[in-house]
Amino acid sequence: MRASLIQIAVEEGESVESRRLRMASLVRDQAGSDLVVLPELWTTGAFAFEEFGSAAEPLRGPTHEVMAKAASDAGAWLHAGSIPERAPDGTLYNTSLVFSPTGESVATYRKIHRFGFDKGEAVLMGRGEELVTVRLPDTTLGVATCYDLRFPELFRGLVDAGAETLVIPAGWPERRRAHWTLLARARAVENQAFVLACGTAGTHAGVPQAGHSIVVDPWGEVLAEAGAGEEVLTVEFDPGKVAVTREQFPALKDRVL
Repeated sequence: MRASLIQIAVEEGESVESRRLRMASLVRDQAGSDLVVLPELWTTGAFAFEEFGSAAEPLRGPTHEVMAKAASDAGAWLHAGSIPERAPDGTLYNTSLVFSPTGESVATYRKIHRFGFDKGEAVLMGRGEELVTVRLPDTTLGVATCYDLRFPELFRGLVDAGAETLVIPAGWPERRRAHWTLLARARAVENQAFVLACGTAGTHAGVPQAGHSIVVDPWGEVLAEAGAGEEVLTVEFDPGKVAVTREQFPALKDRVL
């Protein structure tokens, strides 16, 4: 299976509309990949809290439309990262969009763990309530977003729901980059699953981003890692390794809690 993680730079001076079209072009360029993954809140920047309200869009708004077409053009499964969604009742959510290779919307995920410690995203956005998995021909994706990475219980729930590949778009800050790498590897090891974690480059609202998107195998080995700048990280991996790992070292069967 071939996956491409698009680590786009989010910088001031580029409009949401321009970045949306640029991202669509980058997705189309990944024709030949089975799965393409985008970062969290790439339309605005994960730390541009003051822009969430003005940039929020309905679930089937302009980003949905452009990304559906890009997925179809690329002929790839597309985890289109997340957008600031405005629900019909006015509530904002940090919502991920997943499309099939024909451009069909197959899943949405509203981020469960909101970052901010009683400010920022934590107070501006509503909390999601549902775990989301997506069945692909060769693997089942478990969907999470950024700050979710710090909460292992969520990933246990995804594994119980059949997840074999954990996909995590993020807008992770540079000052905690060591945690990003550590937690991505931990989630892979403890769940005996692949982890595809896609972050952003650039600076959001004055907060330098970590970049360093990463792909980790079920033994915790890093298969590929990006640098700090804008980059497309492409890797080939064997989804069958999950079943083999879980059979060879059946730790999940010994769970008590």
